[in-house]
Amino acid sequence: MDKILLTGLLACLAAVSCSRTESMDDLTERVFTRASEQFALLDANLDEAGFSEDNALCPRYADHEGNLVTSNIWWWCSGFYPGSLWLVYEYTGSEDMKALAQKHTEVLDSIRFRTNDHDVGFQLNCSYGNGYRLTGNQEYKAVLCDGAHSLATRFNPVVGCLRSWDPAPDHIAAWKFPVIIDNMMNLALLLKAAELCGDDSLRTVAESHAMTTMKNHFREDGSSFHLVDYDPVSGDVLVQQTVQGFADWSSWARGQAWGLYGFTMMYSYTGGQQYLDHAVKIAEYLIPRLPEDGIPYWDFDSDKIPDDLRDASAGAIMASALVTLSGYVPEASSDKYLSVAERILRTLASDEYLAEPGEECGFLLKHSVGNKPGGVEVDVPLTYSDYYFLEALLHYRDAR
Repeated sequence: MDKILLTGLLACLAAVSCSRTESMDDLTERVFTRASEQFALLDANLDEAGFSEDNALCPRYADHEGNLVTSNIWWWCSGFYPGSLWLVYEYTGSEDMKALAQKHTEVLDSIRFRTNDHDVGFQLNCSYGNGYRLTGNQEYKAVLCDGAHSLATRFNPVVGCLRSWDPAPDHIAAWKFPVIIDNMMNLALLLKAAELCGDDSLRTVAESHAMTTMKNHFREDGSSFHLVDYDPVSGDVLVQQTVQGFADWSSWARGQAWGLYGFTMMYSYTGGQQYLDHAVKIAEYLIPRLPEDGIPYWDFDSDKIPDDLRDASAGAIMASALVTLSGYVPEASSDKYLSVAERILRTLASDEYLAEPGEECGFLLKHSVGNKPGGVEVDVPLTYSDYYFLEALLHYRDAR
């Protein structure tokens, strides 16, 4: 009898627990409501800091003392806040959010002619790209086309890649032609502009970069190096190393996420089976190494360090990529990828990671790691965490 009563009690408790589980629709509504509040606060804080058309401040992070740290438009993350505003507008239909998105997008106009950095894709595709997708604004389209052609000037046909970084005083090595895994993300601008502007040469550049990266950035197990340096004359690989990861041999979490997302995106645009196969290989490497709650350590090989840090940004990027990838694979894999993405999203939407109203200067997610070896942006909110979190939620909504 006692055993029967215990079994009944456990079943009852399980039923109550299940009834209290927040649906993903309700979770998404809660997060986007919070994002609306937080991003309006962030806009007000930028205005207070002196934002204007002539002084286009962009949010970078909130420091540990609660101060808003800003950047100018040339910082590689300048497109993520306007991109997030466009995603909130997409979900809510709020004209106030649309106005803020336009305000913070259009100050980035001059980036369209930038040729000295590879992050034009991040900067313009997230901002103007989403703006064009949602409004059809023809000027936004022109910015995307100009930006893609500017980015393509960094392509070296001997190497087969776009150069990531130019020489600068803060670079730690005298690279000849450095290419970082992050650069996979900038290919989306080239592929989108190839369609919008009718220029197949942009697609050719993107595909060459992706194939060369697949060949030289990745190890046999599906993990990747952060940086590969090439000889710009011969195209030979000179060094494979990390800059922001734990070690040259390790798997820097956000870099792994960029690779997963980047090759999934390449398949989305081109239908090339080699890209899909590689994205699956990366996913199958990453998933077994995730902690129980789905949020990776800042480097997959740093998990033995006591009290080491998780990286919400890597988790958000992976979640968005896995949801998209789930639409291209057989049902068993699709279910697995969606399940892992949901686990990550539920954790990010928890009190541990989601900022309370008025916290973090208006950012949405806490606990991201920018560059731990460099001691920069460590355990702080970051704009790209917010962007890919919201994007992942929208993708998840549309995938079901």
